Amino acid sequence: MLCNQEELAELRNVCRRIRLSIINTIAHAGAGHTGGSLSEVEILAALYFRAMRIDPSRPQWPDRDRFILSKGHASPGYYCTLAARGYFDERRLAEFDAINSMLQGHPCMRQTPGVDMSTGSLGQGLSAGAGMVLGRDQLGMHFHVYVLLGDGELQEGQVWEAAMFAGQRRLKGLIAIVDYNRVQLSGTVPGTLDLEPLADKWRAFQWLVFECDGHDLAGVVQAIEQAREASVSGPAVVIAHTTKGKGVSFMEGKYQWHGRAPNDEECRRALAEIEHDAG
Repeated sequence: MLCNQEELAELRNVCRRIRLSIINTIAHAGAGHTGGSLSEVEILAALYFRAMRIDPSRPQWPDRDRFILSKGHASPGYYCTLAARGYFDERRLAEFDAINSMLQGHPCMRQTPGVDMSTGSLGQGLSAGAGMVLGRDQLGMHFHVYVLLGDGELQEGQVWEAAMFAGQRRLKGLIAIVDYNRVQLSGTVPGTLDLEPLADKWRAFQWLVFECDGHDLAGVVQAIEQAREASVSGPAVVIAHTTKGKGVSFMEGKYQWHGRAPNDEECRRALAEIEHDAG
């Protein structure tokens, strides 16, 4: 079901709240991956506030939909979304990346409420998602598994092994989402190892493919819902065209902001821009 204007306005407010939290969280910690956290916001908001069957009061509910942040370094965006959705108190975000914190630099399913899979070593999330689907079917359960992948991560061979396996086995209820911001650790994705023709690659592995503007909430919601519906017959992928550092002009499209924390002045500027863009 598509969003009406009131629902879209609420989701936009959620995205603004998450972006503000990302900047504050990373600035307070003095560490964290800013660019990729900002580019994934609309995707995470659409999943956690619209598409996924979840209950934050029961993070271990057996019938919940599962989510894997395969690009685990973008954990600030993930944690800020979980906090906004009610999995834990937003004040805990101040503990991000601290020793013995439940909010480590990369997600840990043994420490953080709402995290279904520990990630951080790139390229492995889709394999874990395929395994969750196989386990679900063995147990006779019914839930969807969503995997958010980075585009630089798609240069890893294991991603395509998992894609080949899932397509050949026609794994139902498996939805991959690519945060296609075209910028990675030290340069652009096309300049490092180009992924194009990306949609054709997924189709070649027998996946159903949907594309959207990753910052157009209506388009993101629609693409995810279409992918979920299509996944009754096999795995589906949403290629979300995004902007690294979205929402902060001096961060957008800059690889220098892949893993850098803003200083005090940059933090103030970033927060002001996000607030201003919200109208």
